[in-house]
Amino acid sequence: MGKIKHMISILVIGVIVLFFVESHTVSSYLKGLKSEAQFAHQSGPSLLDQIKQEAKDRFVPPQDAQIDRVWKATPGYNGLKVDEKKSYQLMKKDGKFQESRLIYKQVPPKVHLEDLPPSPIYRGHPDKPMVSLAINVAWGEEYLPEMLEVLKKHSIHATFFFEGRWVKKHPDLAKMIVEAGHEGGNHSYTHPDMARLSEGRAREEIKKTNKVIESATGRRPQLFAPPSGSFTDHTVTVAHQLGMSTILWTVDTIDWKKPTPNALINRVISRVHPGAIILMHPTESSSASLDALIKQIKAKQLKIDTVSNLLSETRMIARHSSSH
Repeated sequence: MGKIKHMISILVIGVIVLFFVESHTVSSYLKGLKSEAQFAHQSGPSLLDQIKQEAKDRFVPPQDAQIDRVWKATPGYNGLKVDEKKSYQLMKKDGKFQESRLIYKQVPPKVHLEDLPPSPIYRGHPDKPMVSLAINVAWGEEYLPEMLEVLKKHSIHATFFFEGRWVKKHPDLAKMIVEAGHEGGNHSYTHPDMARLSEGRAREEIKKTNKVIESATGRRPQLFAPPSGSFTDHTVTVAHQLGMSTILWTVDTIDWKKPTPNALINRVISRVHPGAIILMHPTESSSASLDALIKQIKAKQLKIDTVSNLLSETRMIARHSSSH
């Protein structure tokens, strides 16, 4: 009987010990789950959620082309958005958000330049950090080789608006300019005051110049720059009917007045702005100023390219960002 009581006592003690051991194990397990839950909560949103939030914060809406009250036809400008899918694919291997791996894509506007009624163009989009050199050529061919060398040195392309008679006399030079990557535009055939011409005469001037430029360079001009900036609504309409945009300028070097290089550079730099079209001619002043002028424009963080590229809706993106 005493042995039975002793065994029962041992069994009871064993059950009690087992109970406490199991309770501790369960408690530890529950604490572990709680700790994991707290860690998961503290770790914040998922990688995809982070990318989605960044995409929301970084979205830049596109801007439509419009007819400005002062500056007339103004091109649109692409917006910018994060490509969530591609950004996630690039980051998921490491499993963490990295700003440098965000992939962007451009969002086109709904209204484009070609959707607007005929109107002259004085500038590119004011948010685009780019400017263009619009070089009207009706004389001054002796200064062109040096100017072309400077442009080549800086890997810059300009838009040369050729007078038809000049191209007729210098077809090889016109061809060389275009083959160097520069853009060829139309500057009329006889350099008349376009505002005084009938629609028929205006059409004849533009078409005849297109023909001689295309014959010399193999490319048909898309841009028309009226001599001395003189035009009427009829001029713009005729150019539009021929599939061409009428181009003016926002910054004038007045190089035909033979300013000193410093005077020319100071005049341009004090007026230059994003989207500017800078009017020049092949003159001694422009030739002597060009190298320093380009350096100072670049120092303002402005890219220099053709008028057509200036008018494109393509957004210029900071180098640290990736885009497709």
